[in-house]
Parts: sequence; C-alpha cells; structure tokens
Amino acid sequence: MKGIKSKEISGKKSFRKHDLKWWRNKIARCAVYFVLICVGFVYLEPIFEIIAKTFMSTEDIIDPSVNWVPKSLSLNNLKVASTVMKAGPTLRNTILWSGGMALAQTLVSAMTGYAFSRYDFKFKGFWFVMIVLAFIIPTPVTMIPRLMMFVTVQEATALQLIGTAIPQVSMAVLGQGVYSTVLILIFYTAFNMIPRVLDEAAQIDGASSLKIFWFIVVKMSATTILVVFLFSFVWNWNETYITGTLLRGNIELLPSKLNMFNSEFSSLVSAQGGAFRLNKAYKMAATLISISPLLLLYVFVQKQFIQGIENTGITGE
Repeated sequence: MKGIKSKEISGKKSFRKHDLKWWRNKIARCAVYFVLICVGFVYLEPIFEIIAKTFMSTEDIIDPSVNWVPKSLSLNNLKVASTVMKAGPTLRNTILWSGGMALAQTLVSAMTGYAFSRYDFKFKGFWFVMIVLAFIIPTPVTMIPRLMMFVTVQEATALQLIGTAIPQVSMAVLGQGVYSTVLILIFYTAFNMIPRVLDEAAQIDGASSLKIFWFIVVKMSATTILVVFLFSFVWNWNETYITGTLLRGNIELLPSKLNMFNSEFSSLVSAQGGAFRLNKAYKMAATLISISPLLLLYVFVQKQFIQGIENTGITGE
C-alpha cells in the first residue's frame, strides 16, 4: 500500500511539474507574441494611416470623429495625386531607372566580391579596408569630390554630364553606386561559403575562371543575387540626394516628385485656375503611389528574399 501511495504521489508531482512547464511555455510564447505585435504595430501604423487617409473623402478628412475607417470610400485623392505626379510616365521612368542601376550594381558587386573571395593580389587588405571605409564615410562627404570631378570632366571635354544619367551609370558600373560597398560585402560573405574544392575540380576539368564564376558560383548563389538586386533596387528607388544632385530633375522619378508634391500641386492648381486646397489626404495618396510598387514586389518575392538573407549570413549566423 505504501508503495502504491508513493507512486501516486510521485505521479502527481510529475504531472504538476509537466503542467507548470506547459503554462510557463504558454506565458512565454504569449509574451513574445505581445512584444512582436507591439513592435510590428510601430512599423505598420504609418502604412495603415496612409491607406486610411488615401481613401477618405473630403468630409471624412475634416470630420474629427473619423480616424481610421472612412465613412465613405473615395478615389478622388488617388486621382489628384496621380495627376500631380504624372503617375504613368513617372512610374515607368522610376522602374527602368532603378532596375537598370540595380542590374549594373549586382553584376559589378558580384564580380568584385568574387575577386576578393577567390584571388590573392597586392594590397588586397588595403582595398578591402577602403571598401569598408567607403561605407562608413557619409554620402555628402564623398559626393562633393565626385561632383567636382564630373564638373571638371564636363568642362574639359565639353560633354554634358551634369543633368544626365551618365554620372550615376558610370558610378554604378565602377562599383561606386548607392551602397555598393554593402552589396560587395554580401557577395564576399556568400562566396566564402561555397567550398573551393568545387573550383579546383572545375580547373582540373579545364574550366576557365569566367566559367567557374558563371557555372558554379553564380548558379549556386541565385538567392544571394536576388537579395542584392532587391536591396539595390529599393535603395536606388528611394535615393533622392545623389539623384537630385546629378540628374537635376531632368528625369522625372517618383521620389523626387513626392518631395516636390506641394509645389507641383500649387503650380497645377494655379495653371488650371481651380479652387482646390492641398490637404493631408492628397499627400498620403501620393505616398501610397510611391511605395506601392515596392510593397507589391516584396509580397511576390518575400520567401526567396528571406531565404536569401539567411544564406548570405546577414543575420550573423
């Protein structure tokens, strides 16, 4: 009898321990979800506000009782913002511009990262340090000598550079594009994860360095290439300082149009002789037009993007 009772007591204790452990896991999980929801709301709240204000009518905007959910949906804000920003041609120019710059940066960064990963050459450590310093130094500091250099070349050759795409395209091709140093470091880290025995086996079979780079390294780094391309695409899409300094508004892009929305709206209204007044909803609609292509892009490639980030070692793993 004593043995049976002791077994029952020990069984109850183990059940209590298991039950207590289960509750602890549930509480810890709920706490983690609570923190994630709070952090996520901080990032998503501006987007929710942009979407809500975009589809509000003028009556809802001036109604203090309407905050998030509009009483009546309206597309007028989108129509006005599209007209002011010239959404059709401006969107096409922005996609072509960002996509072309991203392709150039991805190709050059891949080749540079491969060179640092696979070859030993003089002053390799020095140039690697220069790449890191180029990322640390603020962009306005490096932009001044670059602008002076392009102005000097323009005056010496009588070739129009400032106000055209030539300066930024040449910078992207020469590895000096928007955050090209980060892209080079990403490729450098990813290529170091590929075993060098594969290169040696290909060399034994008579493959050249170019074939090794294309058929082995590039083929095994598809997700990394996608991550780098997306990073470059988004960074070039949102870049306004370098683009405004070198292009001078000669190519109409969505971010620059968004920055000049107030003045563009005022000039359009005065030219048409209308009585429209600029309000917050028009600005929110213009912002939604500017960021919606990036949001759609992320929705379609989020799985590959997350997988690529894990493979490139950006998370520190």
